[in-house]
Amino acid sequence: MPGKARLAAAAAVVGLVTTGCTAPPAQDGAAVGTSAAEIIAAGLDAPWSIAFHEGTPLVSERDSARIVELDDDGVGREAGVIGGAANRGEGGLLGIAVQAGYLYTYLTAGGENRIERRELSGAAGSLGLGLPEIILDGIEAGSIHNGGRLAFGPDGMLYATTGDAGNRGSAQDTDSLSGKILRMMPDGGVPEDNPFPGSLVYSYGHRNPQGIAWDAEGVLYASEFGQNTWDELNVIQPGGNYGWPEVEGTAGAEGFIDPVQQWAPADASPSGIAVAGNSVYIANLRGERLLEVPLAGLDTSTVYLTREYGRLRDVVRGPDGSLWVLTNNTDGRGNPEPGDDRILRFDVSD
Repeated sequence: MPGKARLAAAAAVVGLVTTGCTAPPAQDGAAVGTSAAEIIAAGLDAPWSIAFHEGTPLVSERDSARIVELDDDGVGREAGVIGGAANRGEGGLLGIAVQAGYLYTYLTAGGENRIERRELSGAAGSLGLGLPEIILDGIEAGSIHNGGRLAFGPDGMLYATTGDAGNRGSAQDTDSLSGKILRMMPDGGVPEDNPFPGSLVYSYGHRNPQGIAWDAEGVLYASEFGQNTWDELNVIQPGGNYGWPEVEGTAGAEGFIDPVQQWAPADASPSGIAVAGNSVYIANLRGERLLEVPLAGLDTSTVYLTREYGRLRDVVRGPDGSLWVLTNNTDGRGNPEPGDDRILRFDVSD
């Protein structure tokens, strides 16, 4: 389905489902599809994000501010520490992304969140980090709702999710960087085709988005933490207003874009997402489960791994097309078991 057609189909789903796009009951299991879990790595400390540099996995640790490089046996070594990153509630070293030999990091530093990049040096097994270059600073920070996901889109641009940092009204203010999905050039510049001239704001009205991913047609999907009622999966349109704090979940209100699917926070609390094959996969914290949402049926979902591995922070597609799922039980809100935190690998069919 072409990208524009899929956007139209998603809008049709929103228009047809008036009960909140709540997912119907779905099957559960300790595997993802028919694939059992393979433990790639263990013993990580409050990990937040996974990225790959020339096939080598890199993991960010929120509280220690370490970048951990994993070898083929899942053994970690410290590639570097992101100076200035300070754990503050939900803040610290959050999302990472890699492009063109640079590691991009989203971090809480003092009273702000910012994005930096560092040149990666060395070969697998001995990677190191160069000096920091600030790409974007001045993003509002708080003890909650820092957003923090970074990803490069198929257009080569860097996208970042920012939370409202507890300042609810900022999400509706297009002059503010908080409560947004931002789109920028790799050096932090403003793309000429952004929806608001001279602005990095790509979409707004977000509470605390923490997952972004694209399908093969270039359609952008984002997960978002709700407050007390609904967590969301959204299809992102340039310049779109997703409602927070005026609405939460499906409202059918003029001027706001409704989610294509929503869940009660106790069953979800979505963080990282990935597109693999014909589905969006969503890692969930409080719900302690992995959700699969088919691209052909964005108002439906299948549930996997419920309470099997605890809180799930991130899910990414590995270099071989498999799914890598990152647990998050050592962040102060989980119940860690021996070996936590872990990376799990699942084979999924395209």
